[in-house]
Amino acid sequence: MKKVKCKFNINGIDKNISIYEDKPLIYVIRDDFGLIGTKLGCGLEQCGSCAVIIDGEKKLSCNIHAKDYQKSKITTIEGLSSKGTLNAVQKAFKKFNAAQCGYCTSGIIISLSVLFNKKSNPTNDEIINSLDGQLCRCGSHSAVFDAIESIKKNK
Repeated sequence: MKKVKCKFNINGIDKNISIYEDKPLIYVIRDDFGLIGTKLGCGLEQCGSCAVIIDGEKKLSCNIHAKDYQKSKITTIEGLSSKGTLNAVQKAFKKFNAAQCGYCTSGIIISLSVLFNKKSNPTNDEIINSLDGQLCRCGSHSAVFDAIESIKKNK
C-alpha cells in the first residue's frame, strides 16, 4: 500500500500529513491529530463510539478511508465546544451525569448534536432514530433520556 499526502480540517485545524491510502479516519483523528475523545469500539461500524460530524452529518469513522474526506469539515467531540463552553448536549450530559464508563458517550453526544442542530424540537421517533446504532453497555439510558428532555425544554 502506498502513502499519499493529505490535508485535513478537523475541528477547524488544518494539517498536512502523509498516510497510507487505506488508513481509517479514526486513526487520523486519534494518532495524527491527538484527539482521543472519539473512541474505537468494535471497528465494524456497529457500536457508534467512533461517530464524528462530517460536513454536518454523522459518520462512523472506524472504517472509512481518511483520504476520501480531505475536502470535508470534520468535527469530533472535542470540536463541539466553543471557546471552552460546552454545547447544549454536552451541558445536559454533564448536568444529568449521563455517562458511566464513558466509552459510548462521545458517539451519543455527536449523534444528538447533529439532530439538535437540524431540529430544535425533535420527536421521540427522531431521537430514537438518531441514536440507532449507538450501543451503551453500562445502562445509562435513563440519564441520557433525562438529558435529552432537558435539552428539548431549554430550546
